[in-house]
Amino acid sequence: MSPRPHLHPGLVLLVALGGAAGTLARYGLNTAVPARDGWPLATLIVNLAGAFLLGLLLEVLVRAGNETSRLRMVRLGLGTGVLGGFTTFSTFALEVEQLLAGGSAAVAAGYFAASLLGGVLACLAGVAFAGRRRQIRSGNGPRDGNGR
Repeated sequence: MSPRPHLHPGLVLLVALGGAAGTLARYGLNTAVPARDGWPLATLIVNLAGAFLLGLLLEVLVRAGNETSRLRMVRLGLGTGVLGGFTTFSTFALEVEQLLAGGSAAVAAGYFAASLLGGVLACLAGVAFAGRRRQIRSGNGPRDGNGR
């Protein structure tokens, strides 16, 4: 009897490898992008980019139809693994706490709001982008005044 999908060793390994890749990418960006005016830009960029990419990925997968074993591997490897390792709530929470403890309440509030609102908007933009790309590919894109 095979284990349930969430306990399948191959899928767990796929998530772990994806998570390692995402974490390494985040580390690289974090070392390359310094904080600016108290704003932890690297974490903000990572989380906004991750939200966009997750929205895009999930919209593509939803439009692909019923989940096959291949689509499950894409979802788990890229979504849960890579993007789960790339994005970081814990670092975001720690940075907000550090800004507050350091007396930078206004910066903390701005960073908090930009991260949360920006994340929702980035995710929606990813969904819209994926939907728009699919629409154009299928020939149902916007038409000009002449029906083209």
